Amino acid sequence: MTTSAPLPDRLFSALLGSYEVAAVALGDLLGWYRCLAGAGPATAGELADRTGTDARYAREWLEQQAVSGYLAVDDAAAAPDARRYSLPDEHRAVLVDELDPAYMTPLATVTAAFIHNVPALVDVYRGRRTLSWADMGDPAREGQAAANRALFLGPLVDELLPAVPGVDAALAAGGRVADVGCGFGWSSIGIATRWPAARVDGFDIDRPSLERARQHAEAAGVADRVHFREDDVRALGGADYDLVTAFECVHDLSEPVPVLAGMRRMVRPGGTVLVMDEAVDEEFAAPGSDVDRLMYGYSLLCCLPDGRAHEPSVATGTVMRPAVLRRYARDAGYADVEILPLDHEFFRFYRLVA
Repeated sequence: MTTSAPLPDRLFSALLGSYEVAAVALGDLLGWYRCLAGAGPATAGELADRTGTDARYAREWLEQQAVSGYLAVDDAAAAPDARRYSLPDEHRAVLVDELDPAYMTPLATVTAAFIHNVPALVDVYRGRRTLSWADMGDPAREGQAAANRALFLGPLVDELLPAVPGVDAALAAGGRVADVGCGFGWSSIGIATRWPAARVDGFDIDRPSLERARQHAEAAGVADRVHFREDDVRALGGADYDLVTAFECVHDLSEPVPVLAGMRRMVRPGGTVLVMDEAVDEEFAAPGSDVDRLMYGYSLLCCLPDGRAHEPSVATGTVMRPAVLRRYARDAGYADVEILPLDHEFFRFYRLVA
């Protein structure tokens, strides 16, 4: 739940956090964290030389990072240009190690991209324009994809999907998977890597994301078993797939019911339709949980504007509570929605029963 601290104290802490988020995004985009992790401690001049950046700006960032506790400094009393800074070992997972579940740098990067759009959102909220993922550009795409990469290549396929009844056996036997809303392809690639006999089709309507997904599949060595398609799932059928998934995308859809209906037509009898979406509280409450606070932030700055950028739109927003998904599933022709007992801090897993 939210703290009981006075509002001025809370807002001041939020302001500090916002500047730290921006600094983390800056350090990531400039390669400064990776340089410190790979090449070791550095002065501002050394960091600038190694990364092709300006030494005075590097010094300011290094000082801010040390003052804020993200980096360590060997001698705070030394002359500014002589101070040597390092990345503590315990911070590597959070700031540098892309496949560690604790990696949070992409969340800072995507948040900075979202906040950049606040002036445009003023016009969006006044009904003068729309703001879609395409308008937000590569920083938003890349940050979102990177934020889920460690989950999709690790716990999702190592722990979560194998716990869904029937999935492991079906995919080990060469089953087919339709991964709806696949983005940069990490979930599709994770499934293909974990189950070498499986064949995966990833679907998305964002062409730049699909291009990146194909590059990632080639690099991962699974392009022969993973194919990415721009087809409109609403128009597909065939009952060919053993597993049909939608990982963290249903709340973004302008028209979720036709997409869910298409997923129902795509799954073979006895197969599994699986939706992963935000683990928000089941009921609205104020003050709310930290997860709800986070998801409302995403919704205000990204998901709701994107969902309303395409008409007609049901305008779900990021905070899609279980009752809302159940209503969408019922309208799409499903008999039931089961919340699976899979433990994750930020995501809830639903099995949709045809």
